[in-house]
Amino acid sequence: MAESPPARPGAALVTGASRGIGAAIARGLAADGWPVGVNYRSGRDGAGAVVAEIERDGGRAIALPGDVTDPVVPDQLFERLESHFELPVQVLVNNAGVSADNLSPSLTDEEWATVLDTNLTAAFRLTRRALKPMLKQRAGRIVNISSVVGLRANPGQSNYAAAKAGLISFTKTVAVEVARRGITVNAVAPGWIETDMTAEVSKDLLAAVPARRAGTPEDVAACVRFLVSDQAGYVTGAVLTVDGGLAA
Repeated sequence: MAESPPARPGAALVTGASRGIGAAIARGLAADGWPVGVNYRSGRDGAGAVVAEIERDGGRAIALPGDVTDPVVPDQLFERLESHFELPVQVLVNNAGVSADNLSPSLTDEEWATVLDTNLTAAFRLTRRALKPMLKQRAGRIVNISSVVGLRANPGQSNYAAAKAGLISFTKTVAVEVARRGITVNAVAPGWIETDMTAEVSKDLLAAVPARRAGTPEDVAACVRFLVSDQAGYVTGAVLTVDGGLAA
């Protein structure tokens, strides 16, 4: 077994962490010493595998089922995580997201609502829940996983772009509201990252990426790890692109 990482004064919650970017973030935060709540909606086996990997490497984690679009779920996730580790949640990573691509004239109300509810409204509710104890503790880190699509148009994704752009503006506004209380709120905007969600995207699109390659979930996780670290205490309201230069 690997040497246990240093203890942290609080726990971390990562939504949508059963695979891909969320799983990489959960593993990375655990390696930095954070006890991690691995939230999932339907990927029970994947979340269990992430928890097992973290524990194998000497970290602490718990799988937390819950659909983040359900208004009652934020309280449930926080209460279970805080009770399990007997620690306050000091890190929240809003990573859960879905896409339902379609050209705007054909986009349905359901496709619009599903993407906005998961990618933006859920992040608002979780952030609101996280801020209550963070404000009392005068400490906390919130990282919202946006997208390069929130900065750069991509036809067929108007719902996804609206949600991710809204998440960026939400991030900046909340960061200003809580900056005096020792809380930082930042966004990470990945570009083309190799995950299940991008598996069917045409490889020809890589020609638009100046780096000429896709990123990895670990590339995104490294940025999140920095933003929640002590070294990033003066970084708030920022949008860190992880896109190989796509939005430059």
